[in-house]
Amino acid sequence: MPKRTSAWLPLAAVLLLAACGNATSEKASTTVVDIKDIVLTNMSGDCADYGSPYQASVQDVQRGVQFLATFTVSEAGDSCRVTSNDIPNYDFNDESARFAEPVAAQNLSLSIPRNPTFADESTALGLMYYNAVMLNGVVLDLYSNGCYAPNDPAADASGNIANGCGPSVDWRLNPMGPVGFGTDSHNAHTQPGGLYHYHGNPMALYDPEETDQGSPVIGFAADGFPIFGPHYIDPATGEMKTALSGYTLKSGSRPTGEGSPGGTYDGTYNEDYEFTNAGTLDECNGMTINGQYGYYVTDSYPYVMGCFKGTPDISFLKFAETAKWAIAGILILLAVLVAVIIVVVKRRRRNKSKQI
Repeated sequence: MPKRTSAWLPLAAVLLLAACGNATSEKASTTVVDIKDIVLTNMSGDCADYGSPYQASVQDVQRGVQFLATFTVSEAGDSCRVTSNDIPNYDFNDESARFAEPVAAQNLSLSIPRNPTFADESTALGLMYYNAVMLNGVVLDLYSNGCYAPNDPAADASGNIANGCGPSVDWRLNPMGPVGFGTDSHNAHTQPGGLYHYHGNPMALYDPEETDQGSPVIGFAADGFPIFGPHYIDPATGEMKTALSGYTLKSGSRPTGEGSPGGTYDGTYNEDYEFTNAGTLDECNGMTINGQYGYYVTDSYPYVMGCFKGTPDISFLKFAETAKWAIAGILILLAVLVAVIIVVVKRRRRNKSKQI
């Protein structure tokens, strides 16, 4: 856990991050807040209460390269606009990590709904969406693109591949399971292109020994609901408790035969788990406390989120910026095509009228 720095934060940072729940301005503060190794305390579920530009000077430990993390939250009516270069607010890529590609600054632009509501049906996690953005600008992306694919040339001795499986597989690798994904001490590593992202508990942004009010909000999911650390205050008893996942490891052994890895259910794959309602959290790894629904960090699967309780905003679609420009290009081509058709039709009508 990074060194606690909230004790020496400047007054502006304290007001913005710890006690800004009463903020009503529609514009973010222009004061840049240093969030290096910060410990948050704000419990507000309204993303607008975090409006400000933030930054942190950090280091890629193994490479010895310095980065400036930049992250901004601004109110935009019924949503919050988040821009980030996806660099974390702490030194990363420590000796425990084995990143496939070096971390590279990104250009993320995300929209968080301010008034999220439950959808009629929950939305499954997958490869299409980033699950959330944490309050240091780093995205949460729980699903891996690894799976059991014994016929793939890149398969290891157990028949698994680390990448390239696509959206629909029978046995998807659990990045927090026995098969190592090269993550650092914050349960994060890189995707192709150098995007740093979490696969589990970020091990940052909250005090693991928090006892006064429970864990703070440490991020917001793509559907707008807040993400809390692992602790909450039980309204019935006033005691601090640890949120418990409702998922359990299946008992016995996996099916045998073609297409199945066989062996004992041990957490290697997401499919090794099932929701049994055994904990305090629902199937999406969330619950409602004092009228506020939120997702909670847990020690066990699914670690942060099991699904989307609301509807994820399309800005969290991966490659959303590329898709936006592609759609714009298609619309321009269609407009040109329609214009050409109109010109051709008019000319034919003129020629026809002249012949008459």
